[in-house]
This record gives sequence, structure tokens and C-alpha cells, in this order.
Amino acid sequence: MLVNKRIPFRYLFNKIKLDLLRVLLFSVVFHLLKNFAGEYLPHIPFQLPTVLGTAISLILAFNINQSYDRWWEARKVWGAIVNDSRTLILQLQQFTEPVQEQAARLQQMANRQIVWCYSLGQSLRGQPPLTAEQEALLSPDDLAFAGGQSNTPYALLMLHARDLKALYRDKALNSFQQIQLDGTLTRLCDAMGKAERINNTVFPVTYRIFIHFFIYLFLVILSLALVETVGILEILILPLIASTFFLIEKTARHMQDPFRNKPTDTSVTAIARTIEINIRQVLQEPHVPRPLAPEKFYLM
Repeated sequence: MLVNKRIPFRYLFNKIKLDLLRVLLFSVVFHLLKNFAGEYLPHIPFQLPTVLGTAISLILAFNINQSYDRWWEARKVWGAIVNDSRTLILQLQQFTEPVQEQAARLQQMANRQIVWCYSLGQSLRGQPPLTAEQEALLSPDDLAFAGGQSNTPYALLMLHARDLKALYRDKALNSFQQIQLDGTLTRLCDAMGKAERINNTVFPVTYRIFIHFFIYLFLVILSLALVETVGILEILILPLIASTFFLIEKTARHMQDPFRNKPTDTSVTAIARTIEINIRQVLQEPHVPRPLAPEKFYLM
């Protein structure tokens, strides 16, 4: 997630440099054609690129609005994960007694919930679901069970459900408490499914292709119109105009995929760290990690 208003120019330029290079090449070509074969070029009135540019602006506005909706939905999903992760540990702490067996199970489920948050974020980004540091928080049995499942975060929720069943069977929880905890676990599973749906639903590729085609069509027509009026300055003006369209299109494209491990992503690792801090503070542990610091101009 971008956190700094002063985004480096290099970062922005790298996003559109190939497109600007193409624009610069055909602007030079049209300028040369104007000088050596001007009588063969069609006359382009300025009304035509004006109308086409307005239409593309509306399409880009719709595109970035839809992309932001996907990004914001992902952020709301992780906001719900923060709330329900805190709620789960608070409920367990409130409902169980501070005896050795129940305290050990509370600690085990708290560690597992911390691992679940990191694991879900890493899985959504296509990274290994468990790191060595996270594996150390799991018991050998939990690690063996989670390692044998294709969906590691879901396997960790299954272990949560198993422990809740054991607590209820041992009469550490009454029926009302078991229902409350089951509801929290259900919401966590629901949030995981929503995040996976966003991640696995591909934004229509044809839509992006059409937008690129119309942008280049607009720039070609604008280049023909400018070369008749401003001459060689057209080579400088056209890339400047093109950069605005391409930056908006690239921004929309990145926001369409909020779990692709890019600076514009939802900051799932930082959110998981916040959850870990909250859980460890609730359990009054002596060693609490610090919040994740931004990397340059973004937070992962």
C-alpha cells in the first residue's frame, strides 16, 4: 500500500516507459511523413481527437472506479479479519479458566491465529504459505496436519474447530460460548473466502486491450492533427499528453489485483503484524514485535 505522497518519479516512469517510447516513435514518424510526404497525409480536424479523447476519459474513469472498488473490498475484508482475530482471542480468554491445560490451549490457538493471518496473506500473493518463523509457532502435530493440506489457511481453521470441539467436550465451554466462538470462526472463514474470490476473479483482459487500442488510436489521430499545427513541437507534446492516459490506465490495472505483491497492494503483511501485536499484548507476553515499517514509499 502506498504510504508516501512523494512517490519517486522513477517508479512512475518505469510503469509507462515502454508505452511512451512507442508514442515517441510514431510521433517522430508522423513528423517525418509530414515533411517528406505531407500531401499524402489526411487532414484531421481537432474536433475528432477532442471527441475521442473525451470518450476515452470517461472509459478510464469507469475503469479506475471499478478497480478501486475491488481494492477497497479487499481492504474491508482484511479489516474484518483484524476485528475477528482480536475477538476470537478475547472470547477464548474470557470463556476459559486460567488453569494449565486451558491456558496451554489458549496459547496454542493464539499462535495458530497469528500464523493464519500471515499464511493467508502469503497464500494470496502466491508465496509459500508458511515461513520458518511461523512454523516455529505451531506444534508438531499442527504443522504436520497443515503441511499435508493444499490450502494451509483453511487447514489452520480446521485445527481451530477441532480445539473448540475439544473444549466443549471437556466442558471448558458451555453451549452459548461454543456458539459465539463458532460464529467468530465462521466469519474468519467467510473473510478468507472473500479474499480468495477477489484474488481468483480475473478482471476482463479484453477490457484492458480495448482501452489500450483506443488510447493508441486517439494518440495517432492527435499526432496527425498536431503535426499540421505545431510542427516539431508535436514530438514533445504528444508524449506528455499520452503519459496522463497511461498513468491512469496503469493505476487502474494495479488496483484490480490487490494481492499481487506490488506497492499498490493491500498491506496484508503489515496488517498481520498488527494482529500479532494485539494478540500478544492481550496475552501479556513480554516480547511484542514492533509494527512493520514502510519500505521506501509503500507498506507491504
